[in-house]
Amino acid sequence: MKDELLSGPRTHALLADGTTVCIRPVTASDHEQLQGLYEEMSPENLRLRFFAASRRSAEMAADRACAAPRPGYRALLAERAGQVIGLAEYERGDTGTEAEISIAVADGLHHRGVGTLLVEHLVSAARADGVTSFTADALSENQEVLRLFADLGLRTARRFEGPEVRCTIALDEDDAYLTAVEERGRAADVESRRPLLRPAAVAVVGAGRKPGSVGRAILHQLKAGGYTGRLWAVNPAATSILGVPSCSSVSALPRTPDLVVVAVPAAGVAATAEECGKAGVRALLVVTAGLDAEQAQALRTACRTYGMRMVGPNCLGISNTDPQLALDATFAANHPRPGTAGVAVQSGGVGIALLDGLSRLGIGVSSFVSLGDKYDVSGNDMLQWWESDTRTDLALLHLESFGNPRAFSRTARRVTRRMPVLTVDAGRTDAGRRAAASHTAAAATRTMTRQALFTQAGITAAHSVGELLETAALLHS
Repeated sequence: MKDELLSGPRTHALLADGTTVCIRPVTASDHEQLQGLYEEMSPENLRLRFFAASRRSAEMAADRACAAPRPGYRALLAERAGQVIGLAEYERGDTGTEAEISIAVADGLHHRGVGTLLVEHLVSAARADGVTSFTADALSENQEVLRLFADLGLRTARRFEGPEVRCTIALDEDDAYLTAVEERGRAADVESRRPLLRPAAVAVVGAGRKPGSVGRAILHQLKAGGYTGRLWAVNPAATSILGVPSCSSVSALPRTPDLVVVAVPAAGVAATAEECGKAGVRALLVVTAGLDAEQAQALRTACRTYGMRMVGPNCLGISNTDPQLALDATFAANHPRPGTAGVAVQSGGVGIALLDGLSRLGIGVSSFVSLGDKYDVSGNDMLQWWESDTRTDLALLHLESFGNPRAFSRTARRVTRRMPVLTVDAGRTDAGRRAAASHTAAAATRTMTRQALFTQAGITAAHSVGELLETAALLHS
């Protein structure tokens, strides 16, 4: 099971469509929202949940979930942007090792993985409480919940009793369940990065009318590179910049963009992110550098609250050379050459050097991401993206630090079976580690740890950018 599932009272997780939700325990203050969750259900869904379409059931269900804590009972809810969208609960029986489970998901949000995600968290909680099996009664026509139980990856037995089905779910932690959880998580991770790397609409906030600003440079790259999606600038003092339509705010755009490039001064980054979140934006590319601790925390909070994925801050940008998209949201001097190498770096300067070197060697790029300070998207995320991307057959990484070495190693071992993964052992010396820390605000991973990690994961580690390019040329040829 994922280590993150019970890491704290609140856990941010991804649904099957890539959107973010918060999973947390129910509190007494949730009563109104939980009652509303049931009251807003259609009569048919109420009947499937309670075996009868009674509005009184809504109040009783909320009373049950929000009652004072009691032994053997646990309730978790899923919320998005402060709105409750799902509830899962269990209560132990007399034996102490068996618990009855129930699930409710808001109308309009079925088939998105809300129920499955809640049950995964309940499984971890139940195991910690000594529960070895879940039981659940459902109407035989409730195919949705029966399919949820069947697809968990846990051993499930069914016993039909007239119009009802009694399901018994064994909570054994075997390879089948672990694999199912990992595959669901991986699919959700990849889907969540689609707005970043395959956006159908992009807006640039901070593109000035006069030459010299980073935002204007990125807007120029997007337009000159032939980006095929919808493109806007956001500037209250202009109606057009570089021939690109401009609006006064993100909320004033004719369509909500998938990706917003944030190139405003550090003091305005969090407010811009908040505005994007309220407008329904799915992803941010924050190129702004120099955020202080308070500004950084406010940016992270906005992204988590509204479920936005983010690259940056303090980065060069991102690029996807697929001719059907032609996305170049960077402020590099030249457009990346299209090809099949995926490139991820932390340092923008290293990114420019790698792109120039690959171009000289005739090696094209499928996608390029400058991760910057890695508040969200990491090298591990990019490996998962390239693993699912049929255009990528070679991965190049230049990472100064690792957020979760175990997760990185597990992903890299899987990806190296499909394609070569090359890296530079950055931060090998004390001076290198100090340089890395100045960029990422965190110490680089120690050299011995890095070497062991690369060896275990099957990654080819070069000693310099030049050696990395030479190895890439050899493999490419």
